[in-house]
Amino acid sequence: MIRQVITLFKKDVLLELRQQYALYGVILYVMSTVFVLYLTMGSETDGEIWNALYWVMLLFVCINAVAKSFLQESRGRMLYFYSITSPTAFIISKLLYNLLLIIIMNSISLFLFLLFLGNPTVYTGQYILISILGACGLSLIFTMLAAIASRAMQQASLMAILGFPIIIPQLLLLVRLSKLAFAETFRAGASMEVTLLVLALDLSVVVLAVILFPFLWKD
Repeated sequence: MIRQVITLFKKDVLLELRQQYALYGVILYVMSTVFVLYLTMGSETDGEIWNALYWVMLLFVCINAVAKSFLQESRGRMLYFYSITSPTAFIISKLLYNLLLIIIMNSISLFLFLLFLGNPTVYTGQYILISILGACGLSLIFTMLAAIASRAMQQASLMAILGFPIIIPQLLLLVRLSKLAFAETFRAGASMEVTLLVLALDLSVVVLAVILFPFLWKD
């Protein structure tokens, strides 16, 4: 199964490199959004507003970037994958690919935010770590939702509708954690909340995806 996961992961990476317009489209969306925020708010932005805008933008980046990973898989191609690989290997490869993609998008977004809107954080290193963990969590959730929505016609819309009630707890936890990086002292208990974010949410999403996707695979 590991060999199948690696092969499918390489396939997604090669497709992304060949169809670069999709990746460039997401990057253009990030750059234009940050530039508009810079024109309207300037380079000195309040920390709470800066934090809220960042997570809102990252949320929409995740929806746009993750949705296309299943949108580009036609019915005939899915039938071909059904005959040569297992559903577990397929969904794990999608999870890994979207993790890599969203980490890259998150790095670009955070760099542009710091470049154009200033750096109001006190503990930048902790904020970068929290943003990476948060991006991974959002990527895992929306990958699972994209797999469910791929069985419907309006995939992107259905994914957004399904994701709204599921993503709220994680967004609340992410905003609460990221606010600590703007405080004068980074609270010691934050490490427990980071552990909760990674283990209780991210890992549970992976387990649910591995358990539920084989039922969708048979449809």
